[in-house]
Amino acid sequence: MSDAGESLRERLVDAGVELVLAEGSGAVGLREIARRAGVSHGAPRRYFPTHRELLSAVARRGFAELGARFAGVAAADPRERVAGIAREYLRFAEERRGMYELMFRHDLLNGDGQEADGPRLREETGPLFAGMAHLVGECTGDAERAPVVAAALWANLHGLAQLQGWGSTRLMLGEGREEELLAAVLAAHLGGAGGAR
Repeated sequence: MSDAGESLRERLVDAGVELVLAEGSGAVGLREIARRAGVSHGAPRRYFPTHRELLSAVARRGFAELGARFAGVAAADPRERVAGIAREYLRFAEERRGMYELMFRHDLLNGDGQEADGPRLREETGPLFAGMAHLVGECTGDAERAPVVAAALWANLHGLAQLQGWGSTRLMLGEGREEELLAAVLAAHLGGAGGAR
């Protein structure tokens, strides 16, 4: 792809990211993205033949940002690192709500197929999960079960992010108990009572 083509493709994805953050995944359409990018309504089809491919490119940006946040967690102790990653996950869900919701809508995304002019979404999501499973294995001492435990932990964090986003945890527990709740989640999956501090 030429530099000009790559630049236009990136502008289209930038416009999609802006749109999903402002209005949610339901607002991300080819026409609106073209309008925001300042190109004809047919231009996105050259780079994203389907709506799923465009949404996947936008979601890939979200996973790259989430991965950078995970990588920025500096704790040396594996359990504290998992706790830090969990906090970043919950913070991302709160701060980037529209992107977060899109990223896990695999019914809308093209996760397995090769995207036009780009890598598969799985190339962003796979390493995040593998890193979490590795850390869980270090915490539990059971590398064989670590992927299942990591998936259960991720599912629990995802549910917690949704409940917090809807205000449900405040209704259940009152204000200011987020760290206590996160500690309980971590203890349930990693064992012990240490959890998040």
